[in-house]
Amino acid sequence: MPNPRFSRLAVKPPLPPMEAKLVDTLPEGEGWQYEPKWDGFRCLVFRDGDAVELQSKAGRPLGRYFPEVVAMVAGLGADRFVLDGELIIPVDGTLSFEALQLRLHPAESRVRKLAAATPAQLMLFDCLALGGDGLVAAPLSERRAALEQFHAAAGADALLLSPCTIVREDAETWLAKAGGALDGVVAKERDAPYRPGERAMLKVKRMRTADCVVGGFRYASGGGEVGSLLLGLYDAQGRLDHVGFTSSIPAGEKKALTRRLEELIAPPGFTGDAPGGPSRWSNERTGEWEPLRPELVVEVRYDHVSGGRFRHGTKFLRWRPDKAPAQCGRDQLEREADPTRLERLAI
Repeated sequence: MPNPRFSRLAVKPPLPPMEAKLVDTLPEGEGWQYEPKWDGFRCLVFRDGDAVELQSKAGRPLGRYFPEVVAMVAGLGADRFVLDGELIIPVDGTLSFEALQLRLHPAESRVRKLAAATPAQLMLFDCLALGGDGLVAAPLSERRAALEQFHAAAGADALLLSPCTIVREDAETWLAKAGGALDGVVAKERDAPYRPGERAMLKVKRMRTADCVVGGFRYASGGGEVGSLLLGLYDAQGRLDHVGFTSSIPAGEKKALTRRLEELIAPPGFTGDAPGGPSRWSNERTGEWEPLRPELVVEVRYDHVSGGRFRHGTKFLRWRPDKAPAQCGRDQLEREADPTRLERLAI
């Protein structure tokens, strides 16, 4: 149900954000606007007088985890608006997704300490309401103009305006830099309205591959067969660090693979960074995993590296029996990841 604290807004929370459909290439032709896809937390911002709410992509409140952003929004001159953007935390000129994840902590004292040490910023890319006017039905070209005017008048250092372009070659340049601050490039139709909850944008990511050691696995929900493989890479000291997972195992291989993995179960599995516990955003994932002797090597496809780990789940490609586990080093990710700095994207 709509929140009564935002009774004067033309667009009220909760509101599902417009989402993107993953495609292989950027669309061509006139009528498209291209924007960087930032490596952060999607965030809808609602303000109606003293009432401020930050809403996650899943519709959950984010304000308690980012009190400095709530305070910044509450201090703006405009007192009624709805914005769409991304919460980001710059660290040494690039963006740290790990710093964002650390904010999801139950202790308010811990959150406020982190907010002071690594303050978040809000990267804006859409405007859904200003004053008493709703802009959801307006074309993107009008919403972008309203957003630019709003940002120019705001004057807050922590409130950033995401660049955009109608030149496809500029967007291709951004895409080539993806891997650090960028999670890819988004394309939007300039004459289209905002479509809450729909995959009405197009998203392109830069895909790469890596050979990883299988340092452990998790059983599928209910047990019985393997659900995901836990991936590792060796650091310069020869320690096997957990860097991500793949769950896209061909269904026909799972039974035989489970037997093969169970024969390799032996601690410690990972000798450096080990898999963490369950996510605070989900009750479905378990922290339980089985350690393996480091004998299997798998090639996976990935799209993004953040904090030395695969930002998302990876795509299983093939086994690599021809490659020794010791050859699977972190240098694969260090070669690929581009610590794209924010100032490089100005157009």
